[in-house]
Amino acid sequence: MLPAQAVGKAIDTIIAALENRGEQTTNMVWEAVTYFSMLVVAFALIKGLFMYLMRQTLIVMSRHVEFDLKNEIFNHYQQLSPTFYRQHNTGDLMARISEDVGRVRMYIGPAVMYMMNLAVTIITVVGAMYWVNPLLATMVLLPLPLLSYAIFKVNTIINQRSDAIQTQLSVLTSIVQETFSGIRVIKSFATESATQKQFEAETHTYYNRNMDLAKVDAMFFPLMLFLTGLSTLITIGVGGYLAIQGKVSVGNIAEFTMYVNILVWPVTSLGWTTSLIQRAAASQQRINDFLNTAPDITWPKGEVKFTNNITFSNVCYTYPGKTAPAIDSLNLTIPHGKTVAILGHTGSGKSTLLQLLLRLMDVNKGSITIDGVDLKQMDMEGFKSMIGYAPQEVFLFSDTIANNILFGLKNTPTNPNELMREAAERAALTQTIADFKDGFETLVGERGITLSGGQKQRVAIARALIGNPQLVILDDCLSALDVKTEEHILTHFRTFLKNRTAIIVSHRVSSVKDADLIVVLANGKIIEQGTHESLMTLNGAYYNLYEAQIKPQSAMSEVLNS
Repeated sequence: MLPAQAVGKAIDTIIAALENRGEQTTNMVWEAVTYFSMLVVAFALIKGLFMYLMRQTLIVMSRHVEFDLKNEIFNHYQQLSPTFYRQHNTGDLMARISEDVGRVRMYIGPAVMYMMNLAVTIITVVGAMYWVNPLLATMVLLPLPLLSYAIFKVNTIINQRSDAIQTQLSVLTSIVQETFSGIRVIKSFATESATQKQFEAETHTYYNRNMDLAKVDAMFFPLMLFLTGLSTLITIGVGGYLAIQGKVSVGNIAEFTMYVNILVWPVTSLGWTTSLIQRAAASQQRINDFLNTAPDITWPKGEVKFTNNITFSNVCYTYPGKTAPAIDSLNLTIPHGKTVAILGHTGSGKSTLLQLLLRLMDVNKGSITIDGVDLKQMDMEGFKSMIGYAPQEVFLFSDTIANNILFGLKNTPTNPNELMREAAERAALTQTIADFKDGFETLVGERGITLSGGQKQRVAIARALIGNPQLVILDDCLSALDVKTEEHILTHFRTFLKNRTAIIVSHRVSSVKDADLIVVLANGKIIEQGTHESLMTLNGAYYNLYEAQIKPQSAMSEVLNS
């Protein structure tokens, strides 16, 4: 407030000096102008200093809160089970950690700052205005509540239309992402035109929503300037009338004009900050809904030992929303240091069994024990540090081949490159990498799009083996390989898996016939188990599977060789 008061006093002092003209008038005017100018500059510097400190305190603090909140949400995401991710789409999860956190930050920082500024400014400036002249103060302040309400209403419309634009932008982003990820499928089916038409339709919706927002934006600043200018006009008009009557001085009118300008932004920001608070409250509620979602799977900390058997005792599991069990009263013992193969048709429960062992989900009934300790009572971080896992659906990060393989290391050894090359050799990947221009530094693209199905599987196998695991789990990860490459990998497996426990899931008999124990699943139940020789003598499901696969392969080999 002090600069406005200084300007008012300066004007009154100069007018008084000019009315009493004398030899010292010019000197008095210059002294007054110099004094009050320096005073205004000094006030501006002090105001700037404290504004800097205020923003450093509140805005920087809000950035720290944003940093902590994003990390807290991301960490919580990683604790939630796969069931949670089946119930929520990726775009929604990303919105929580980006847009919602951003809105909360805007409340904690700018909104709180401007609300505090508004409260202090209104109390002090309005008080000063009424101290000078209550009538003029009342007349000048009349348009300001209208200004605040109008801006609140316009800003609410802007926020609604901005949300609609953001929603449509998410749709466009999803279409583009899916198009780029599935470009091979699109080109194979020659559906470029249909895809383009779909994108154009969604883009047209995006365009219309932006135009709707632009129309409201076009009203915003003219409305604000009109109502602000109205207060200034009232100050000059009413103030001039009162000055003629001698009830206020010309300096008071200048002082009031500056007060109006001081009040404009805080009052203008009232509608904006109110909208920020409303949006932040909604966003915080959405964030809390996720943070209050307790993980389905938790475990105690402690030492983990794996020196004996893995035992499935009367294990049952049914996926949410389904009635038929994926695993039904299954009993199985996997001896330590042995290779166990699991065969079965699609939907027989092979992958479900592995997910239960990895405790990506918990059994509905029964128990899984490691060395006699229930899986639910084990430290899963310690247990999984012993495991090398190659999933059925291979996921590669958008990074180099080297980093995708090194991802399987549980710690940082002194010779990571040597381990990486050994793992690549075991996965029959060495020659393939040699054919790439950049070798191990070849970028695989999003989800490994630049690699073939067989190459992605071999990278996943190398990633599973590089950490020298005690338990190797391979979930049908040889399905995209040719017979020669498969045999190369299996030859290395025989050496590598010696004295290690291994579980190999496959559709191919050729991949598992040398296993110490072969388990055949159907409808979530074990229908046969034993060695290759013992199962062949049963003339059952395994025998039929062997006959159906091996004879056609032998015939095909004879044709190719001839």
